[in-house]
This record gives sequence, C-alpha cells and structure tokens, in this order.
Amino acid sequence: MINPSLPAARTRGRMAAATALLLLLTSCTPASSPGPQPEVAPVQPFAHIHGMSVDSETGEVMLATHDGLFGLGSGTPEKIGPTIDLMGFAAAGNDHYYASGHPAPETGLPEPAGLLRSQDGGETWQEVSQGGISDFHALAVTRSGIIGFDGTLKTTADLETWTTRDAGFAPYHLSGTPTGDVVLATTEAGVHRSTDGGKTWTSPSDRPVLLLTAFATASTVVGIEPNGAVHLSSDAGRTWRATGAVIAQPSALVAAGPDESPHIWVATPTGVERSTDGGTTFSADGK
Repeated sequence: MINPSLPAARTRGRMAAATALLLLLTSCTPASSPGPQPEVAPVQPFAHIHGMSVDSETGEVMLATHDGLFGLGSGTPEKIGPTIDLMGFAAAGNDHYYASGHPAPETGLPEPAGLLRSQDGGETWQEVSQGGISDFHALAVTRSGIIGFDGTLKTTADLETWTTRDAGFAPYHLSGTPTGDVVLATTEAGVHRSTDGGKTWTSPSDRPVLLLTAFATASTVVGIEPNGAVHLSSDAGRTWRATGAVIAQPSALVAAGPDESPHIWVATPTGVERSTDGGTTFSADGK
C-alpha cells in the first residue's frame, strides 16, 4: 500500500514503478512502442539476458541468457557450455551455479529443467531435482539452501526435497547470498524480505517498488526500478536510498563490493552498463 503521507511526486513515482512491474509480471513479451525507435547496439550472439553473476576477485561477468551462458572476460561475449534457456540463475561462488529453464534437445536434460547445477563454471550442467516438473523463473542461493519460484514459492535445504512456502505474494525476482539467510523478493507491491532463507517474510516500511535486487556484500544491496532508477541499501534491504539511473529498461543486475560504493552491472536491451560509484553514474562499455 502506498503511504498517503508521501509527497505527491514520490507517490506518483511509486505508482508508475508498480504499474511497470505489474506489466512485466503478467507478460513475458514487452509491448511494442509506436513512433521512431532509438538506435540499438550491434547484434549479440544471444537473445534476452535473464541473469548475471560476477567474480568479485577477477571482475569477470557471466550472462545467463536465452541461448545459454556467456562470459565477458575479454569484453566480447563468449559462449560457455551447452545451449539452455537459463530462465532462473544464481551463483554460489567458485564457479558454482544453479539454474533452471529450457534445455536444447541435444543436452539430454529434462524439459523443463527443474533445478540444474554446474560446478565447473557452466561448462556442464546436471539436473539435481524437479526435472520435468519445475521451471524456476526466479532462484536465490542462501546459507540454508535454495529458494525458487516456479509459480509457487519453494525452498530446499538438501537440493532434493522441496517445501512450499505460502508467502502471500508472487515474486518477480529473488536474491540472496551464500553466506547469509537474508532473501529479497521483488513484487508490484514493493520489496519483501526474509531473514531465514525464505521460510517467513516481512514487508519493510517505505519499501521501493523494484524490479531486480543484487547483494554486493552481505549487507550492501543494489536495487533497480523498472524505469532504471537505482537504489542502495546498506542494511540488507531494510532501508533504501536513491542514487542514479540507467536509461534503458533493465533485464538483469549484479553487484560486488566495496560496501560504501559497490560496482554495479546492469543488462539492458542495448548491452551491459557498469557503475563504479554505487550507481551514481554508468558507462555503456560493461567493463
């Protein structure tokens, strides 16, 4: 619910963000825009970017896309591993990833994939559980296990046995960190927060309506609205402050320390934008 005591401009902004997020929640295909369109970047070797990760030591960015996993280590996208439409994607550290989606037939993986795991940087993937059953469009890794959304919010501690969680909302995006149990879920009503790996949830007051969130550290979180406005939280998603913005509509987000001014990467239809000052400014080279 929007607080009636908020200034009118801020209220209108939240209503617009909520409307934009609601449209994304109810449609997988963006509506076409009439009139002249801006010039787009050169054609990439993949379609839509669903998720991202970054190696905090090397700065290498990984793109989980409609056509599989790509690395940006050299600045040019390079295909890694088999072709899988990686709808859900979450990093667990040390070349360890979890994902879900729709594998190409030649992979031999089930359709839908259920929960997939790679322990070699995405070169190979194995189905862990829910194969042929779940298509997780949102995934997060926590210290307690995995939380996913396949139309129902579920958690697993052993990667095989899943428990349904009646949270009262349908998340668009989930984020967490392997070193803690805080999970953030974005919805058209604002950010929801869990401190126990997704078992129970609260709704922080004055929460922004964000499309995506990403933990830079255990306490520093970056959030981005559907319109590209960037927010920072220094208390693991309890409170937020606005910083800068990207121009194009965001589709994926990742961040890495330091706490006071995290580096941020945002995927948009025209490429990957990067900020080295906590989201105040962005450059379009993605490096």
